[in-house]
Amino acid sequence: MGAWITALPIAFPIVAGLCLLLVKFKDRKHRQMWVFPIITINAIFALFAMHSGMAESFTLVHFTHKLSLTLYIDGLSKVFGTMVSVLWVITTIYAFEYMTHEGREDQFFAFFTMTFGVVLGIAFSGNFLTMYLFYEFLTLVTLPLVMHAMDNKARHAGKVYILYMMFGAALAFIGFVFIYCYGTTVHFVLGGVLNPVLIAGHETKLQLVFFMAFLGFGVKAAIFPLYRWLPKASVAPTPVTALLHAVAVVKSGVFAIIRLTYYSFGTDFLRNSPVQSLMLLLTAITIVFGSTVALRTPHIKRRFAYSTVSNLSYILFGIALMTPAGLIAALLHMIYHAVLKITLFFTAGALLYKTHREYLYEVEGFGKYMPVTFACMTITGIGLVGIPPFAGFHSKWALATAAVECGNPMSYVGIFALILSALLTALYVFYILVRVYFPRNKTYPEGYYDHVEDPNGYMKYPMILLAIASVVLGFFPSLILEVLGNMVMPLA
Repeated sequence: MGAWITALPIAFPIVAGLCLLLVKFKDRKHRQMWVFPIITINAIFALFAMHSGMAESFTLVHFTHKLSLTLYIDGLSKVFGTMVSVLWVITTIYAFEYMTHEGREDQFFAFFTMTFGVVLGIAFSGNFLTMYLFYEFLTLVTLPLVMHAMDNKARHAGKVYILYMMFGAALAFIGFVFIYCYGTTVHFVLGGVLNPVLIAGHETKLQLVFFMAFLGFGVKAAIFPLYRWLPKASVAPTPVTALLHAVAVVKSGVFAIIRLTYYSFGTDFLRNSPVQSLMLLLTAITIVFGSTVALRTPHIKRRFAYSTVSNLSYILFGIALMTPAGLIAALLHMIYHAVLKITLFFTAGALLYKTHREYLYEVEGFGKYMPVTFACMTITGIGLVGIPPFAGFHSKWALATAAVECGNPMSYVGIFALILSALLTALYVFYILVRVYFPRNKTYPEGYYDHVEDPNGYMKYPMILLAIASVVLGFFPSLILEVLGNMVMPLA
């Protein structure tokens, strides 16, 4: 029974999504009556599997004595899976209204539902092979979502997306091969699985392979210079963009790098090596680069996309510290960033949905006409900047203190990058808010503010809920850090 509890949250939405592809709904309300229960019930299944204590390891098939498709829920699975399950339900409600102007909703919600199951498959993977297969499936199932509009921009974004993901998957596969050859198992074990006898004399080669695999999984995590797919993917409908840039694809890349670093190669093998220093340097470069380009980008959704490039490397920087404090700080920022960034994308989507405006110079004075939308953007924007006591401050503080304790000289470069990025984040966030609340003295044509208003409840209430959640989470950083530590580190 416990084994099926583990598999059900993965299989149910995938099968349901495939069935939805075959159904032609007579109207929008009828579709919503099917999609919302499927997503909600599956979220309940997933939360029950993760937190009831009844889930068990489940092997679907054995290939060899070392290779199998195995599902297993550990503490890291619970962190990622819980975040995904809660935010997927909220995004579904938002998408019901937003997708009314995008068309082809039957296809959209079918792939949207399947993606839920695939992401949980990554979260619940018990070994490298299982994670790698679901990781590849994630690329395939999200491609139709990225290309949903099927215009020239969407097709181009889809081509870039698939090429980057195929290249990254090839590099990641090299890491899997070497873990198979030099590891005691391909299952995930906190501390790593490398066989000391087999790796003797091959340390440099294995560190190089690790770095290649890090870059491979880093494609989804938008590490510099492999980030270009992410801003281009912002042509997708906002619910997709929000999930891709805050929850599903990018965080799957982060999750895979945690598994690679802490559960496969092991931090004892990597710590204080040239590879660790290179990781820290690359993440520091990406942090500053993403924030700098975001400041220069006038397109609002794309500005938030480049912000995601930067913030993902905040998380990767914590992972690269290769200490318990670094990992927990990275997970804290992963959660905070998910809530903050999905809300910011929701607000950008509300602006596009109601006004068809996408650029900074088009939103002068919109604050008083869309008070709820821009209040939510203000609250979560301040959180993203990291002004105390809002959420972003606590995760950045945890990352900085973990970097000081790390002892690697390159970690101080990362601290400088965090500080510089915080200043740049303040500039690119507050620049938007100044435009919408304090318009320049300028005469606008008649009808300029027509239809500039907050969206209806389907889109408005998810924004309000997440904005409130971001504030509440900011008041309990110590509790969250303690829970994260108890969930993840006892497995050592």
